[in-house]
Parts: sequence; C-alpha cells; structure tokens
Amino acid sequence: MSPPTPRPAAPSPADVLLDVQHLRVRIRSAGARPQSAGVDAVAVRDVSLQIRSGETLALVGESGSGKSITALAILRLLDHHIACSVQGRIRLNGRDLNTLSTAGMEALRGAQIGMIFQEPMTALNPLHTVGKQIGEALSVHTQLSASAIRQRTDAVLDDVGFAEAKSRLNAYPHEFSGGQRQRLMIAMALINNPRLLIADEPTTALDVTTQAQILDLLQQLKRQRGLSILFITHDLNVVRRIADRVCVMRAGEIVETNSTRQIFESPSHDYTQSLIRVDASWRLHEIKTPPQGLLKVRNLDIAYRQSQGWFKSAQRIPIVRQAAFDLHTGETLGLVGESGSGKTTLALAVLRLIESRGDIQLNGQAIDALQGKRLRALRGQMQIVFQDPFASLSPRLNIHEIIGEGLSIHKPALDPKARQTHINRVLSEVGLPPDIGDRYPHEFSGGQRQRIAIARALVLQPKLIILDEPTSALDRKIQTQLLKLLIDLQKKHGISYLFISHDFAVIRAMAHRVLILKSGKIVEAGATSAVFAHPTHPYTQTLLKASLIYH
Repeated sequence: MSPPTPRPAAPSPADVLLDVQHLRVRIRSAGARPQSAGVDAVAVRDVSLQIRSGETLALVGESGSGKSITALAILRLLDHHIACSVQGRIRLNGRDLNTLSTAGMEALRGAQIGMIFQEPMTALNPLHTVGKQIGEALSVHTQLSASAIRQRTDAVLDDVGFAEAKSRLNAYPHEFSGGQRQRLMIAMALINNPRLLIADEPTTALDVTTQAQILDLLQQLKRQRGLSILFITHDLNVVRRIADRVCVMRAGEIVETNSTRQIFESPSHDYTQSLIRVDASWRLHEIKTPPQGLLKVRNLDIAYRQSQGWFKSAQRIPIVRQAAFDLHTGETLGLVGESGSGKTTLALAVLRLIESRGDIQLNGQAIDALQGKRLRALRGQMQIVFQDPFASLSPRLNIHEIIGEGLSIHKPALDPKARQTHINRVLSEVGLPPDIGDRYPHEFSGGQRQRIAIARALVLQPKLIILDEPTSALDRKIQTQLLKLLIDLQKKHGISYLFISHDFAVIRAMAHRVLILKSGKIVEAGATSAVFAHPTHPYTQTLLKASLIYH
C-alpha cells in the first residue's frame, strides 16, 4: 500500500482539534534508587503538536522517548502531586484542559477523548465480564437505561467488526484472543463517540493478519466517524500505512514533524534517518559448516483435553497435527503463523513441557519418552527466551539469582567463585556490566530485561534456544541490537535457534529456513529466501501480503 497523500505540515488554526503547546513533564524519581533520591527527570521537553479534525498523527520514537507520557499528560492521567509536574497548554477544540476541574476532566475522558492501551489483557479488568466493562464506559457518561446500553453496545460491536461478541458479553477477557480483546478495547473507546482517539501501540503484540485487520478497522472508523487519531508506535511500517503526518520523538523532544511521505522520502533530522535505516541494518549470516542434525521432530501431535462432564470421558481437541521438521547445528529455523496457530504449543512440546505424541530427537537421542532425572539432565541443553521478560523474570530475585538459578539446578557442584565467574561471563556476552547483579528486573528497560533473559538461557551453554517472540514488544532500534546480539552468540557458540515470530522483517533477517504454521499444521517449509520470493501456499501469500514489509 502506498503512503497516504501528504497534507500540509502545519494545520490551520480553524482546523485544529487538539493543540498541545510547550508541554513539559517532570518525573520525580525519588525512591527509584538511593543514589538518585531527590533527582527529578524531565521526561517530556517543550513538546508542541497539533491534530486536525479527521487526521491521523503518528507519534514515533524509541522506548523511553516520552510518547506514552505525552498521551497520559494530554488526558491528565499523571499524578501531578506525587509522580510529576506538568507545564504547558493543552487545548481540545479550543477548550483549555488545564483549567478543567477533576470532575470536568473525568467527564471529558471517554466522552471526548477515547484511549486504546497497548496491552488489552492488562487494561481490561479480569474480574468483570466484557459486557459490563463496555457498558460501564457508557453508563458513566449517560443516563441511558440498561436496554439502551445493550443496544448501543451491540451497535458498537458491529462497528468494530466483532458482531459475534454480542452473544459472549457474559464472557471474561481471558476467554478471547489478543485480536478480539483489542477489538473490545476499541469498542470501549468508541462507545461514547469521542472526537479524538489515542491509540498507544495498539497492534504491537498482534500477528500480521490481525494487525492488518485492526489497522484497516481504525481507518474505516476514522472515515465513518470523522475521528482524529493520535497513533503512538515504534513500528515504521505501521506509520507508513496509517498516518497522515508524523512527529518523531527522541529523549522527550519532538525533533521532526512532517507529512508521512516527506518523513520517509526525505527525512531531515539525523535521528529520523537512523530510525528509517535501522530496518535494514542487520544481516543474516551464512552457515559455513556442513549441516549437522540437532533436533528432529516427526509426526508430532498435540491436543488438550476438554471435560465433557462427570460421566463422560474428556474430549481431545487437536492443536498441532503431524508436525515434522529438522533443525541443524548453528541454524535458525523460523516458525511463523497467526495467534492461535500452535507455534508456542509446538515449542513447549519440543521442550517436553507439555504432553505430546510423536518422535522428538535431540542429537540423535529420543527424548519424547524420557522422564524424571534423565529428562531433567537434558533440560540444560534446551532453553527458552519468552516474549515478555518482565513476566518471565521473577520480581523477587535479583539478577545474579535469576541467572544463577539454572546453575544451582544443573551444576550444583560449582563453588561460589566459579558460579560468579559463569554469571559475569554471560552478562558480559549479552552486553551488560557484571555490577548489576544486586539489582532487580523492574529497574531495567525492556531491552535490558530481554538481555538478562538471554543471559539466563545462555549460562548453561545450551545447544538449542527457543526464542518465543523475543523482540515483538521492543522498538526497531532495540530489536536490531538484540538480533545482532543473537547472531553474534550463535556464531560464537554454534547455538541453534527455533525462532517464533509474527514479524516477517525479523524472520527474513534471522531465519535460514522457515516453517509456516496454520491451524496446527505446517503448510509450507523451505529456505527463507525462497519462501519469501515465491510462496506456494495461499496462506503464506496472505501472511506476506498482510505483513506490510512490501508496502
């Protein structure tokens, strides 16, 4: 898809819906760490931006650049008394939001400005049904009856392309897929017909087809309702597809503002140029040694058991069917498919963390039937790095304890000095200083936490590491750094990667071969370059078309 037709870089005053001038947000960092007590951090510096009626403005930058804090400041959702101070002028349709009382601002949120958060599973209340949560957004701002709220709820679900949810309003958030939860979040944000929609990384964790559906939906709703959208993202492919204009943000400052076409065709700021170049800055390495089989999987079936009641045997629901593939030493095998296709389930079965049927061999040894001590002894050769390091790293353990936990289990005879040497070595290999060992996961950025997760997997010197969406929540620059790190580690140690991702740009750069998984079946396999250049299966063709990398 070609970029939107460029519009004038500076909106006329009569056309402006949101006008932010000289916004400055200061975060009080006292208590973060003793040595920084009492020091204030300026998170947003003199930010000015404008959004026209019916326009999509993308706010782009790396993690920590101040994008989300800017959005929260617009909504006055930052704690001004404890966490920060906010200066500057914020006007919505000419109305100064800073002069509104707390009650006035509460009345405006949801009614005039809707918000879609990055992670709907966190934003949605797990204890309440989705029907109650969507209806609550309406009942707060209107005096409608219960039947009228239900009618409006049904209508907005139709608008967001999720009519089937009307029969599932008594279900809870965890009973929906990621894409379905994001549609529910959009329904909640739009139910009061706001004029401005703030979308904070709404497609980051979605697979390519679901991402394309959500972007198309937002475009459609924008046209139908005359919405203005502030779209926060680090994904430049998404920006190219959805935005009319772009503000590029770095270290709390907007360094460049222009039409989308101008930003991509002739960026003026060095930082913008570096963001656009970063997509092509890592390269797949070639395997110079002859292929040697490490992992062999044949006829793998995985199912879960669904209870049929007290007097009926449980029903087997298939998830993965007849999966077969090989992974060679020092090779990266990409595993691609939509959410729910069985990618993570397949990886967990390879690690013998869930029950499966079929043949799994590691280095010629059958491991599908191993149990007890024999299986535990093998686990040191197979490790996994999860998508969300904040969730997978224990908040109660410091970094030395997290990385050293595997050594305690698999190498208990190590003396404290040797153990510390191992930990320091892997910290150095992943680009982190050894003196961080007494700190905890919450004290690090997302990219740093993922390096810690990689160090935890690496400390046992495994032959196989499964990487389950390890960079999906990171901006492109941090992604690039981690991907380069993974390539360097693979070259140095000859590690094999089973790389799960929905990001085709990452797969194209990282994977020597690729498997395409659809509804639990491998529908296409081959060298990555061949599959990308000449996909044979219609599903692969659909995924590539939706991936945005060729738009």
